Amino acid sequence: MSRLTLDDLLDQLEQARQIAIDDRKPSAMIQATATMAKLTGYDRPQLKDVNADAVQTISELMNELANDDQLLLQRISHAKDEY
Repeated sequence: MSRLTLDDLLDQLEQARQIAIDDRKPSAMIQATATMAKLTGYDRPQLKDVNADAVQTISELMNELANDDQLLLQRISHAKDEY
């Protein structure tokens, strides 16, 4: 007996998705697609390449903001625009 592979599972899910499309069952199609995404890792956020040396710690940021009112206002404005 052969072992089930990721490709086998993805093929079976694609078949299930096609059947769901043909039978006009969108929730089944979405479930198959979501399961495929989970198996391939597309359901997780992609991590950006970050240089650990370039990352500012919270304490460094707080010290910097405490000593520069203009910078503090810029960061607050940026945060409001961002969120």
